Amino acid sequence: MKIVRPICCGIDVHKSVLVATIASTGEDGVTSYEQRSFSTLNPDLARLRDWLLERGCPEVCMESTGKYWIPVFNALEGHVGVAVVHPKYVRAIKGKKTDRKDSRWIADLFRHDLVRTSFIPPRLIRECREIARYRAKLVGMRSSERNRYQNCMTVSNIGLGSVLTDCMGVTARAVMGDLASGEPFDEARVRSLVRGRAKAKADLVVDAVRGCRIDDAQRFKISESLGHMARLDEMIAACEAELRDRLEPHRDAVALLCTIPGVSELSAMLILSEAGTDMSVFEDAAHFASWAGLAPGCDESAGKRRSSRTTRAGQYLKPVLVQCALASTTAKAAAGDYFAAKYRRLRARRGHKRAVVAVARMMAVCIWHMLSTGEVFNPSDLDAPGRRRERRALTEQSALELLRGMGYDITAPEPAE
Repeated sequence: MKIVRPICCGIDVHKSVLVATIASTGEDGVTSYEQRSFSTLNPDLARLRDWLLERGCPEVCMESTGKYWIPVFNALEGHVGVAVVHPKYVRAIKGKKTDRKDSRWIADLFRHDLVRTSFIPPRLIRECREIARYRAKLVGMRSSERNRYQNCMTVSNIGLGSVLTDCMGVTARAVMGDLASGEPFDEARVRSLVRGRAKAKADLVVDAVRGCRIDDAQRFKISESLGHMARLDEMIAACEAELRDRLEPHRDAVALLCTIPGVSELSAMLILSEAGTDMSVFEDAAHFASWAGLAPGCDESAGKRRSSRTTRAGQYLKPVLVQCALASTTAKAAAGDYFAAKYRRLRARRGHKRAVVAVARMMAVCIWHMLSTGEVFNPSDLDAPGRRRERRALTEQSALELLRGMGYDITAPEPAE
């Protein structure tokens, strides 16, 4: 096999220790190996960096083991080229497995260019990615807390969840605050707390809370849950403000993505936090869609094709694009009906879920092209989804031409004698 990198290094990373192997190939084609072990403490990582520079090693390859690769990457970034690889691409053959052999195996694969490196964005985008993913965790925590809050309502014989659309709305919060205060039930007071469109269901609201039983334990849980959700709302808002400040150098890219129907400013910031603004790291739009987890998988053997559902890639980017796709299906603007029309057409044939994922993939393709060229959202087939195909009237002459094209003999038969 052709040796692409005459001098390179493979690193097997663990939590407390790493093993590095420098593979050097001479002009005679003979490869020599030099191995050393280092701890993952900062002084030892500095010694690893100096050792690589002394040996003239320009590139390093290591597998992305959890979060353990990040301190090594931080220590080597800017000094040598660092390639991070998914573990499935550098898994050694089963048998006698040691850290030293794994390190040498990674070096051999890397020097022959037999690994597919992962996309590591610039530092600014990595920092924004950390904040965006932290925000996603906070949103999940808030959803879990809302479920606990609704469980308290169910246990306390409060049926607001079956009457009101949002258990955290203005009416629901006001009624729950009155009930949790410990005051005796007063129908008139409860009716006065009903707001907005919920006034049409005031009788149902009263029946939903009549006879409820909120004991001290549930009252304590409701109070703590509301406080926790309020704190989570503040933290989520702080994360969004921090993202907005950090992405100020890329305001043009944010505004560009906002021209896509269904993509809000927050969604645009989350997309850029995951993918960055440089689309040249992806081969084409299909590669970007696959990286985002919106392409069907391929599992075929012996002429049999197994499940082709989307892959597990894009754990954070895919949900954002799917939410944007759902929002675009209800858009009312002139250009906003583009994805809505495509969704309706796909849903009739493939169902709701497949149609939404297909629209999300279309958005990913648009994002790749827009960030690559700097053009605003303006698809060439903007009027195609709503345009009906014109049908030609079938005349006698066109019917004869159709039959002749299908191979039929349409000559008139000779009259019988």
